[in-house]
Amino acid sequence: CFVEELDRFTTFPRAFMSMFQILTQEGWVDVMDQTLNAVGHMWAPVVAIYFILYHLFATLILLSLFVAVILDNLELDEDLKKLKQLKQSEANADTKEKLPLRLRIFEKFPNRPQMVKISKLPSDFTVPKIRESFMKQFIDRQQQDTCCLLRSLPSASSSSCDHSKRSAIEDNKYIDQKLRKSVFSIRARNLLEKETAVTKILRACTRQRMLSGSFEGQPAKERSILSVQHHIRQERRSLRHGSNSQRISRGKSLETLTQDHSNTVRYRNAQREDSEIKMIQEKKEQAEMKRKVQEEELRENHPYFDKPLFIVGREHRFRNFCRVVVRARFNASKTDPVTGAVKNTKYHQLYDLLGLVTYLDWVMIIVTICSCISMMFESPFRRVMHTPTLQIAEYVFVIFMSIELNLKIMADGLFFTPTAVIRDFGGVMDIFIYLVSLIFLCWMPQNVPAESGAQLLMVLRCLRPLRIFKLVPQMRKVVRELFSGFKEIFLVSILLLTLMLVFASFGVQLFAGKLAKCNDPNIIRREDCNGIFRINVSVSKNLNLKLRPGEKKPGFWVPRVWANPRNFNFDNVGNAMLALFEVLSLKGWVEVRDVIIHRVGPVHGIYIHVFVFLGCMIGLTLFVGVVIANFNENKGTALLTVDQRRWEDLKSRLKIAQPLHLPPRPDNDGFRAKMYDITQHPFFKRTIALLVLAQSVLLSVKWDVEDPVTVPLATMSVVFTFIFVLEVTMKIIAMSPAGFWQSRRNRYDLLVTSLGVVWVVLHFALLNAYTYMMGACVIVFRFFSICGKHVTLKMLLLTVVVSMYKSFFIIVGMFLLLLCYAFAGVVLFGTVKYGENINRHANFSSAGKAITVLFRIVTGEDWNKIMHDCMVQPPFCTPDKFTYWATDCGNYAGALMYFCSFYVIIAYIMLNLLVAIIVENFSLFYSTEEDQLLSYNDLRHFQIIWNMVDDKREGVIPTFRVKFLLRLLRGRLEVDLDKDKLLFKHMCYEMERLHNGGDVSFHDVLSMLSYRSVDIRKSLQLEELLAREQLEYTIEEEVAKQTIRMWLKKCLKRIRAKQQQSCSIIHSLRESQQQELSRFLNPPSIETTQPSEDTNANSQDNNVQPETSSQQQLLSPTLSDRGGSRQDSGDTGKPQRKFGQWRLPSAPKPISHSVSSVNLRFGGRTTMKSVVCKMNPMTDTASCGSEVKKWWTRQLTVESDESGDDLLDI
Repeated sequence: CFVEELDRFTTFPRAFMSMFQILTQEGWVDVMDQTLNAVGHMWAPVVAIYFILYHLFATLILLSLFVAVILDNLELDEDLKKLKQLKQSEANADTKEKLPLRLRIFEKFPNRPQMVKISKLPSDFTVPKIRESFMKQFIDRQQQDTCCLLRSLPSASSSSCDHSKRSAIEDNKYIDQKLRKSVFSIRARNLLEKETAVTKILRACTRQRMLSGSFEGQPAKERSILSVQHHIRQERRSLRHGSNSQRISRGKSLETLTQDHSNTVRYRNAQREDSEIKMIQEKKEQAEMKRKVQEEELRENHPYFDKPLFIVGREHRFRNFCRVVVRARFNASKTDPVTGAVKNTKYHQLYDLLGLVTYLDWVMIIVTICSCISMMFESPFRRVMHTPTLQIAEYVFVIFMSIELNLKIMADGLFFTPTAVIRDFGGVMDIFIYLVSLIFLCWMPQNVPAESGAQLLMVLRCLRPLRIFKLVPQMRKVVRELFSGFKEIFLVSILLLTLMLVFASFGVQLFAGKLAKCNDPNIIRREDCNGIFRINVSVSKNLNLKLRPGEKKPGFWVPRVWANPRNFNFDNVGNAMLALFEVLSLKGWVEVRDVIIHRVGPVHGIYIHVFVFLGCMIGLTLFVGVVIANFNENKGTALLTVDQRRWEDLKSRLKIAQPLHLPPRPDNDGFRAKMYDITQHPFFKRTIALLVLAQSVLLSVKWDVEDPVTVPLATMSVVFTFIFVLEVTMKIIAMSPAGFWQSRRNRYDLLVTSLGVVWVVLHFALLNAYTYMMGACVIVFRFFSICGKHVTLKMLLLTVVVSMYKSFFIIVGMFLLLLCYAFAGVVLFGTVKYGENINRHANFSSAGKAITVLFRIVTGEDWNKIMHDCMVQPPFCTPDKFTYWATDCGNYAGALMYFCSFYVIIAYIMLNLLVAIIVENFSLFYSTEEDQLLSYNDLRHFQIIWNMVDDKREGVIPTFRVKFLLRLLRGRLEVDLDKDKLLFKHMCYEMERLHNGGDVSFHDVLSMLSYRSVDIRKSLQLEELLAREQLEYTIEEEVAKQTIRMWLKKCLKRIRAKQQQSCSIIHSLRESQQQELSRFLNPPSIETTQPSEDTNANSQDNNVQPETSSQQQLLSPTLSDRGGSRQDSGDTGKPQRKFGQWRLPSAPKPISHSVSSVNLRFGGRTTMKSVVCKMNPMTDTASCGSEVKKWWTRQLTVESDESGDDLLDI
């Protein structure tokens, strides 16, 4: 570069150092500014574009690619992920099996079980020693057997076991004596044991069948993913019963043999995988059972086991009371106590928040927050020991924490109990914070010297906000996931420290004593650096004073000093390590480079560049990558396979999916329907978006009252506001006010538009600077509304929102840490004198200003310079021996530990965890269609169909509407009833079973479809897989039972219909024969009838219609016929009355032929057909009676078998 007065690009090494400086983002603006000033105005835009493009490419692409390569090397293979998942499950099982050391210590003591004590026992009568636990088990077993036997007795009530036991044993002494003396009680107990054993065997067989099969995936021709996965499940079920289908015969071709061999290999691999899953599941169950057995043995053999403080009994009333108080919490699930169904509540998120912790923990969270607020008012000039108001908050916190710890210790024990208070690091921290607060409250020192034990106690008191980590389970989970696998983080830290030690040792050999210089620039040798010299003073760097002849610039005399640079040196290994640690954060490394080049030589600049490359770009990136990978591994994300990762992404997308808040189009074609079509047209939406952008352009010029350009800009903004008012009005008319209010985006538009109308009124009424400011704010708020009107912008907004939601507890934890450091900073550096970076804006004089400084350090802005300002020591400050608030000196060791630990925890760990969560959520919303199990089109189609079924827009529908919803789905979510009717039944029954016939929500149905659309063997993790397979197996079994019941019911109906048809024909024939006999035996001349009554009777008979089914109407005679009146065969020998007079029964006179006209009804028509019968009437009557009797007996049997069965009609 041949630009005058520009030495940064004169040679290749200097140009390389300048571009490397821009790559590290440290002082790159200075390089660009110097170049712009040197090239002039003509080439300034080109130079600016050059540096900006290089900076963007280097920082956003090159360094990110470097980080991505390192993180990719830390990624595990798919097979290794599955193996680590299995090993992790085994490790969890081993951990559950082992008792902690604090409980195993009881095994070192001899067993002393409690024996039964009998009072009022004669001296000559000896009783063997019997364990009290054995007697309790015997009594409990006898009571259970008695209860179960009482249930089977007729006198026992159908209530609960306890009620039966009390009522039957106390009130009925005869039954009690009978139960004690009867052998039937023993039989009943044996029968109960057999039933229990058989039930366990059946469950074990079911679990073995569920875990012993495999599947062979086949490509499906259907487009529906539900059908594909259903066929995969069915094929897996068919292969679970053996490998006979995998046998190879000799007569097959080579291709068939190869295919069968591959199928056999896949089958064996699947069998091996299932056996591993089964083994792990059994191991978990055995571990839990062994742990329970160990605890029971210790509880039985050691009387002091599970006794709080070895004083309170295990079942003491006071301990039970403390347990109730400690474990009482809000029921967030809102389950129905009768049916067990979960009630869909409107404020379920608030209920979940209330049920997050117990009531006692909520009280302590509130008390801790109030105490932290009180501590924020403390300062070196408003101390707690001299302010009674602050002491009240201190007393309240200590009293409440004393009550809390006493209740928890009495309920769960202190240390030697299974659920002790001190069972993990959280319990130790609780006790430590309590003891520190109690000691400080009892001591309350009036004078606190600097660097004394009292000041250390005040610093430890600042850890009080960390109590919230222990009280909130999610924050404990974050800490556990971050530090549970600390081995890898420790190894990488050792690697970085080793690298720093090597470079520090080498730097001591190169630069020890060579970086010092005399403060007088005219002195070069150390021997000449003595005396005093005049130093000039300038107010600004660009100050040019025109001096008269003989005048000098303002200044003062100072002594000459030979000293190192202010912030770093390499005289010993400790100072060198500190300097390299500051360089590791890329803060101040340019000053170190310039000093080394200027005082030692340009060649030695290679030292610092190599360290920046190895330590910052490789070592630090590796450290951050290991921290993120360790966090994800402990959380379970890093061990997920590709299919499992897609499943987790799908569940996350389904959680934020909501029903479309769009009301239906009005039915008629009136004014509202036209408005609806206009507002929903894409052209209308694009026009509104362009108007929003056009209004935002108006802010490109500052709105000032005195500027004449502001008036037309404000007028144009008023016009845009009225257009948006018209838009909102049109939408309200089209959707109705209730429909418009359903959408959150519409509510936001209404709010911004209302603010715009208020601004218009104030603008024309006042017309001042405040109205212009309000108008600018309204335009900015309006601009944010455009984010929800575009898909990509909406995805970005969702990414930010979901990232904030998922990282909420990490952000809260980071703020609590920052709060602890702020309180400690006030105690340590509250009175430090101002320096280069400690000034009236950035200092630790109060908690609020300390938080501001720490936020600045979080961004990495000159944190090392602030640290060095807090290290100031005499003679550069004024010490005080009695009180720390009377001195303006710093604390060298305290500042070193304070700032280095804060920067490592916050900048290197917490902030990178936030970045990892944001990147994870970014991949969640921007995955390709091939990586998604359910695409956005599928979700959109489901939302549209849901709106068709949920006509009230409540977000829930009755269970019986689910089948209509499933039948309306098309595309990949379609269920073909001709091919997949069984799948349809399974899905409907799953919704019925999980919600007990109540209402189902949008997410319930969507979750069921998502489970049915994936291969659960590949996508689900072990515990979720076992639970899902158990659920699906139960559903298949219940649906199979109900299908069989329905089939049997149809068969019985068909048989019943056939029997009714045959019986109707028989009765028709019999009645016709009886009528013919009546006509033959009773001529009309003998009968004296009343025609009016006969006519009325016939008319009444003709008006009566039989209540028969459509199948029975084909063969059953109508009541209009004379043979329609039904009579029993058993009444043939009794006198019958017809039309007002008695007639004798028909005589047994043989009739060879008789013709009867039977009136048959076919589809509403009545035809006459002749039925010729050749029979003996008395024999026919007897046979008909026996057939009717047999049929009636069968019907009673069938009806008794069908009573009480509930059939699912789908």
